[in-house]
Amino acid sequence: MSTPILLALATGYLLGSIPFGLLLTRLSGRGDLREIGSGNIGATNVLRTGSKWLAAATLLLDVAKGAAAVLLALHFWPEGVKMAAAGVLLGHLYPVWLKFRGGKGVATVLGILIPLSPQAAMVYGIVWLGLLLLVRISSVAGMIAVASAPVSVKVFQQDYYFPLFLCIALLVIWKHKDNIRRLIAGTEPRVGQSNEERAA
Repeated sequence: MSTPILLALATGYLLGSIPFGLLLTRLSGRGDLREIGSGNIGATNVLRTGSKWLAAATLLLDVAKGAAAVLLALHFWPEGVKMAAAGVLLGHLYPVWLKFRGGKGVATVLGILIPLSPQAAMVYGIVWLGLLLLVRISSVAGMIAVASAPVSVKVFQQDYYFPLFLCIALLVIWKHKDNIRRLIAGTEPRVGQSNEERAA
């Protein structure tokens, strides 16, 4: 690979590997996020700390790092845009600082989409938010939203990005394998569900 492509990949990975959820919960005095709820470092688990503001901030920052990696590549290394997108997602999913145990990537994928395909990003956001409000199961909303990305870029005639978002969707869904097992077992928690409701 050429130097610009490697720089795009490395920059994307470093940005993606910033664990905003973990940092925000620690700075707010709420402990180690990995020891709360599902142990995940994303916004849904931050919500389980009881702070909607921290969850919202985590969500926005995870979206922002995806967009930032792509925008930097578009400006400095245009030929490395797809590698920057791959890098930021891999950094989020497998951060070296956390022994490669990261988040699920749904918010970061939205950030990647925003500069590359605003139309697909809009579809993604509508699907994600709509399903979250409808079924109140974060994993279901996230997986279907990420599955919409390759379909949307195809519909909007951005075939150049189809292989990238197909691979992204498959990887993010793979990261949800434990959620899929809980969905099959009927034990996947709903957003806002109390501990008593889960036990019941």
